[in-house]
Amino acid sequence: MKKYFSILAIIVLLSFLGIWSIVSGGYDNQNKIILFLKELIPNKIAKKVRDTIFIIPNLKEQNRVYKLQVAKYEQGYNGNLFEEINTQSQEKKYSYNLKKFFLPFKRLDIRLGWQAEENSKRAHYLDIINENVLVMSGLAETIYFKKENIFSEKLNQNKIENNIEKILSAKNSKLLGIRDLLYDANFIYISLIEMGKKGATMNIYRAKSNFDYLEFELFFETQEFTEKYSLQTGGRLEKFKDDKILLSIGFLGKYDQAQKENNLAGKIISIDKNSREFDLISKGHRNPQGLFYLAEDNLIINTEHGPKGGDEINLNFLSENEIKNYGWPISSYGEPYPQLKELFKEKGYLKTSHKENNFEEPIKYFVPSIGISELIHIKESPQKNLSRRIFASSLRATSIYIIEINDKYDKVINMDRVFIPNNRIRDLKYDSESKNFIAILENIPAIAVIKIN
Repeated sequence: MKKYFSILAIIVLLSFLGIWSIVSGGYDNQNKIILFLKELIPNKIAKKVRDTIFIIPNLKEQNRVYKLQVAKYEQGYNGNLFEEINTQSQEKKYSYNLKKFFLPFKRLDIRLGWQAEENSKRAHYLDIINENVLVMSGLAETIYFKKENIFSEKLNQNKIENNIEKILSAKNSKLLGIRDLLYDANFIYISLIEMGKKGATMNIYRAKSNFDYLEFELFFETQEFTEKYSLQTGGRLEKFKDDKILLSIGFLGKYDQAQKENNLAGKIISIDKNSREFDLISKGHRNPQGLFYLAEDNLIINTEHGPKGGDEINLNFLSENEIKNYGWPISSYGEPYPQLKELFKEKGYLKTSHKENNFEEPIKYFVPSIGISELIHIKESPQKNLSRRIFASSLRATSIYIIEINDKYDKVINMDRVFIPNNRIRDLKYDSESKNFIAILENIPAIAVIKIN
């Protein structure tokens, strides 16, 4: 009898843990079975189960977050270190040190649906400017701290005022959210979504670097408008050759536009910093969230969100007068959302093979989706085991993926994962001096400093 009771207890426990994994909001482990089952359970039911059957673990998690928020509020702009761990990557190829520092920005609801305008307001971005780190919130709140402070107990953050609200108000526009931040040649560039009379659009503003006050002016207008907020905006900025910068633009929900060259939806473009004229670099993109230019190989690497799965890492070895096509919406390794199945079937969208349809194949794709975001490419490094790697941050999988590629850039040799539980990683930079990665964690929000060995 005792034996049967023990077996029953184990079954009940495993069932309890299994159901919790299905109804909880986490996608951390990327278990395909659990993610499939999650799709079958409506959000309302999942929330009800969390608030009743699993009320204790749910309250425990809420209490943990509440304590962190109180501590963050009380410390002001100190940027206190609140957690430090040493652990190993998923495949145990790497060891890493992780330090988390508070950011002073308000925590917005991370459970908001993908269609919510508020989604873009919780997306924060950073860049390294000489000996300082500049951070801007989704609401254009701006701070900086000394880079050397990542080795101390406090970042000692300083607030920088700016004129974003004033300049948009003068245009009868309102800010929907910052999409990226870039420092280049003594200028700070930001991409943002604004809502005006013609609808929602994404534009670029820039200001001369100044740690007292940032006086932004309009730099570039995409002239692409949507009636309402669209999550598929892209918006990444990156340094480029010939005194230009790169801008990624999502397809903005316009399925028939990403393949056309007479508009900017679903494109990556270069913009001349002096004339402000643009050139089309590539097309057929869904929502490019990561962007990197490797000058020595004349190579653009981008990441982009797939639909239901099919996140991609794409390579573009630039050739004169050739506009590469990455396939969206005709080719994708993701699946259509239920409400779009009939439309996609009618249009012949989401064919799996890119190459067979004369499109560029991604060097790596992810099914299920990891919510891929920013990426860093490191070709040469004093740390031998970090050479020729792509480091890609993720939102859904709360990780940094370490992707080893061969010399020809046509094959993934190995992939490992630095796992940061309960923390969506929005932005990622690499400091070549200290050999540290500096990242934005959305959930608290916080600054993460990661040393990978």
